[in-house]
Amino acid sequence: MTQIYPGRYTAPGDTDVTVFLIGMRINRLHRIDRWAPIIKDMVTMQRHLARHPESGLLHAENWFGRTTLMVSYWRDPQSIQAFASDTDAPHLEPWRRFMRKVAASHDVGIWHETYVIPAGHSESVYASMPLFGLAAATSRVKIGAGTHRARQRISDEAMARTEPALD
Repeated sequence: MTQIYPGRYTAPGDTDVTVFLIGMRINRLHRIDRWAPIIKDMVTMQRHLARHPESGLLHAENWFGRTTLMVSYWRDPQSIQAFASDTDAPHLEPWRRFMRKVAASHDVGIWHETYVIPAGHSESVYASMPLFGLAAATSRVKIGAGTHRARQRISDEAMARTEPALD
């Protein structure tokens, strides 16, 4: 059973982190020959990354449906690029196979987004949750004095970048 942590926690946000979202959309359900191998390849990649923490992957969460989503937390964007281009890692060949056999058919769509988040520029809260998300990737701390409100958990610099200018 998954351990639930009663109370409110946060990930301190005191370290840089890169968030990488990746997924696929099954455009033609009947073309299992096109999308099942992609799922298999993604499982292989995730197992490889789990066995190689030096790769820079800190944590990942998956959601499945017609459109899939993997949220992953990385040490830095260079780690993602290194994995993607590593000839010994299980990414290049599946990518090339996708481009050769699937991309032009439009049977399956793929997507990704990368966000580089400097220390102090993230905010999170987890209430009665298992270890999850950014807290699972970095660390979790109990919310206490000085961290009860979202505004207190994010840096003044980050807030200044999002507040409207008063002219």
